[in-house]
Amino acid sequence: MEEKKAAVKLRDITKTFGSIKANDKVWLDIYRGEILALLGENGSGKTTLMNMLSGIYFPDEGQIFVDDKEVVIRSPKDAFDLGIGMIHQHFKLVDVLTAAENIVLGLKEPGRLDLKAAAKRIRAICDAYGFDVDPNQKIYDMSVSQKQTVEIVKVLYRGADILILDEPTAVLTPQETDKLFAVLRNMRNDGKAIVIITHKMTEVEDLSDRVAILRHGHFVGDMLTKDTNAQEMTNMMVGHPVVLNIERPDPVNPSPRIEVKGLTVRSIDGVVKLEDVSFTARSGEILGIAGISGCGQKELLEAIAGLQVVERGSISYVNDDGSREDLLGKDPLEIAALGVSLSFVPEDRLGMGLVGSMDLTDNMMLRSYRRGKGPFLDRKFPQRRAEWVVEELSVNTPGVSIPVRRLSGGNVQKVLVGREIASAPTVLLTAYAVRGLDIGASYTIYDMINLQKEKGVAVIYVGEGLDVLLELSDRILVLCGGRVSGIVEGRKTNKREVGMMMTRLGGGTGE
Repeated sequence: MEEKKAAVKLRDITKTFGSIKANDKVWLDIYRGEILALLGENGSGKTTLMNMLSGIYFPDEGQIFVDDKEVVIRSPKDAFDLGIGMIHQHFKLVDVLTAAENIVLGLKEPGRLDLKAAAKRIRAICDAYGFDVDPNQKIYDMSVSQKQTVEIVKVLYRGADILILDEPTAVLTPQETDKLFAVLRNMRNDGKAIVIITHKMTEVEDLSDRVAILRHGHFVGDMLTKDTNAQEMTNMMVGHPVVLNIERPDPVNPSPRIEVKGLTVRSIDGVVKLEDVSFTARSGEILGIAGISGCGQKELLEAIAGLQVVERGSISYVNDDGSREDLLGKDPLEIAALGVSLSFVPEDRLGMGLVGSMDLTDNMMLRSYRRGKGPFLDRKFPQRRAEWVVEELSVNTPGVSIPVRRLSGGNVQKVLVGREIASAPTVLLTAYAVRGLDIGASYTIYDMINLQKEKGVAVIYVGEGLDVLLELSDRILVLCGGRVSGIVEGRKTNKREVGMMMTRLGGGTGE
């Protein structure tokens, strides 16, 4: 059998940031006609490695070969000239321009820019692989999935036949993910080399042909996907066996804790984000919130925490004795004093939630500074809490006095989520708690959330992956376009039913 020729060979690639070795002498081969899944824990160097291949970073040491010829990639333009294109987690599109204008933006083509000819070529690319893009549609009118499609077409338009996708399904519905996978398979069958960076094992098994694994910046091995399984891949990523199942203990004596009735919320520019939303969150239970990204999940949690202006409706906190307190008249500090804790992991983790220039102890103190007596703050308590979070969630840090901005994104997130869980709430509002976290850290956080539930905390959980939402939640509230599409039992529903409810109103009910 003829030996396959690698489209790309990375040899002894090393990259250091200060005292941290992101990649250490990495060897990796990438083949055409294959989908390669690149796996590893947070901070294992996956994105750094691909950023060097796509021209964003320059390696400190090592060689890159494209079609057996050694190359030097100093910029994304150099990468494009070699047929390499990367689709990043955060899209780089200009909202006020059309799809076609974004796709040709920055290209130096002979003669005047002919948008009609560009649109024709874009349609040809879409027809070849099964994309659904209107070249004349403005980016601001597009869904997340459509924007991602534009990014992929942009790379193909520039002639790339080696494509790298970083967490491509992070904010897609199951139906959108299926569509993307169909397109990626078509591209693979056309002879393109595709690399996906992902944390989702189900997707790795479903889509990839081969898996390569990094651990602490080192390449630890690769194998054909059909010859391995999620457990083996996880053990290789982490370096020791990890239990991959989410316990779902039955709720014990659940009773109403938060009651929301007729909630309507508008954004600053007048767009309705939530319309007539009603539900009850119970103590000792996890209520999952499912919905396409931007369907009002963020506004719902922020309204309960007192961070969002409410146009209409009521939000009540029910005490153990059955008496009620209206949260709408209270400020966030008064709501927090009742035990309502919001752990919201935004895309900009440091812009909201943590202060990058402050160390771990001081960031814990943002939650506990009222414990101090007189003008003096109690520093011992937040320091103990910081040490607990570092220990429990395996935060990769030299110590609790390191500024948070010096930690990797995943470790910043562990600090943020750990702080909220450690504050002993009666209501835990958690959004995107494991966004971008590796599988080991994710399961630690699921265990911590379940522990809160067993302590009688009412947990409202917003997540990106439906698989976990279905495994973790006792009930699931499905939002579609800011309205309640239905409430279903977590133990009795399935991914398809919830996916359909996310894209159209009507479906299961049940308080």
